[in-house]
Amino acid sequence: MSVGDIGLLLIRVVVGATMLAHGVNHWRGGGKIAGTGRWFASLGLRNGPLQAWLSVLTEIAAGVLLILGLLTPFACAAIISVMLVAGVLAHRGNGFFVMNEGYEYVLVLAAVALAVALLGPGEVSVDALADIAITGWAGGAIALILAVVATGGLLAVFWRPERHSEQARTA
Repeated sequence: MSVGDIGLLLIRVVVGATMLAHGVNHWRGGGKIAGTGRWFASLGLRNGPLQAWLSVLTEIAAGVLLILGLLTPFACAAIISVMLVAGVLAHRGNGFFVMNEGYEYVLVLAAVALAVALLGPGEVSVDALADIAITGWAGGAIALILAVVATGGLLAVFWRPERHSEQARTA
């Protein structure tokens, strides 16, 4: 086991645990699913409760898969997609820095996920043990293409920013 494998394990565990915690928080924290659904609706997404559940399931599954190093490019795609959606809907208009609700944090998580997809999960992973690791350009392409397609699909089907703008004006 190399130092690089330990580094990848550390990154996978920290980013995976962060995503897992995010999913659990959207599910069980503060406003629970209803509150998370209302927040998503306030961002212009139709069917807020469905969006809340999709977010919870995606974040928890991606976190667990990344921690295990199982189907790593797909876990990374899910993380990148969640971060793209968050960046576009919640952070884009706030500038760069996270202290102003900017996109700094989501950019870092998405970039780290893409780097892991490119590098692979390392030897301390289920992918390596099962000899199914997809690394290099193939892993990166899978993660990035799936993330962009999933994000574009979600936004095309569910995002109605003009409706969100109307609601904000009438409130």
